[in-house]
Amino acid sequence: MSGTAEWSETMAPYTRPRLSRSLLDIATSVVPYLALSVLMYVLVGEVSVLIVLALAIPTAGFLLRTFILFHDCGHGSFFASRRANLWFGRFCALLTWQAFSNWRHDHAVHHGTAGDLDRRGVGDVPTLTVTEYHEKSWKGRLGYRLFRHPLVMFGLGPIFSLMVGPRLSSRDKRRRLRNSIILTNFAVGALIASQILLFGIGAFLLVQLVPAFLAGIAGVWLFYVQHQYEDVYWESGGTWSYAEAALRGSSYLKLPKLLQFFTGNIGLHHVHHLSAKVPNYNLQRAHDEVSILHDVPVLTVWDGLRSINLKLIDTEGGRLVGWAEARAIYHARTRASAAPATASA
Repeated sequence: MSGTAEWSETMAPYTRPRLSRSLLDIATSVVPYLALSVLMYVLVGEVSVLIVLALAIPTAGFLLRTFILFHDCGHGSFFASRRANLWFGRFCALLTWQAFSNWRHDHAVHHGTAGDLDRRGVGDVPTLTVTEYHEKSWKGRLGYRLFRHPLVMFGLGPIFSLMVGPRLSSRDKRRRLRNSIILTNFAVGALIASQILLFGIGAFLLVQLVPAFLAGIAGVWLFYVQHQYEDVYWESGGTWSYAEAALRGSSYLKLPKLLQFFTGNIGLHHVHHLSAKVPNYNLQRAHDEVSILHDVPVLTVWDGLRSINLKLIDTEGGRLVGWAEARAIYHARTRASAAPATASA
């Protein structure tokens, strides 16, 4: 699949949203999420807290699935109508505490730069090369190690990515994006305050934050494994290719059917990155029917869990490596580069 026109034409039949299928997605994501949230509020104080906590698990699953619908709206792929994508996307963004316009912008940058060594840092998991890491100060290396530690990434990561990060803005952002964040913060604040006033802070923590945290852990892991595996694609800007980044730099995470349902087929990430206009319910069909999509990196759940041990980009080897291997690679290259200088002296 050599040119943009070629793969765009190939993927075009799968980019057409169907209203009936989109409505079914809403009925199997947003509706059960809201219904379970109401049920949990009703049960708080009336039954065992353990039962409410047990309900938090499926509630988290439907919240994660709601996030996928929000994600599709951000790409303009969920409805044929641009206005419908905008307003339903904003509604789902409120449920997931995201600023729709700002998230849409950052995520578009991610799609346009995934796998590009020269354009890292927006909408991706920060990843250093072996050389970059070893040339940092000890404080810089410690900070990076702490960030990449599983307890931080999957413990604090969901809290930051869902609750803190979306609240923050900066002066260098466009006014439209800053306004998106500010207005969302007011809306989220009002939503939180109203629930606390109605049900109490304890009930709010159980019903809203516990499912959000569980969904966040799953979401952070999914986002991580989509572009963090051993043979992932990384190239400098001059040789970087959008199609290659999609097919070699985005994984096909094969999940059990139940998990594939709750994750909205996002494990078929290679299809999504090749054409972000494909709605979630067409990803599997596109993968099955387009032969070029079959020869891609395939990961199991176990592979995805093992990939957490990969920390740095080995640019010469073209893969991700762990701490010990990265150290060995760096020292070997340092010795090799020093050898000619020693010999000439």
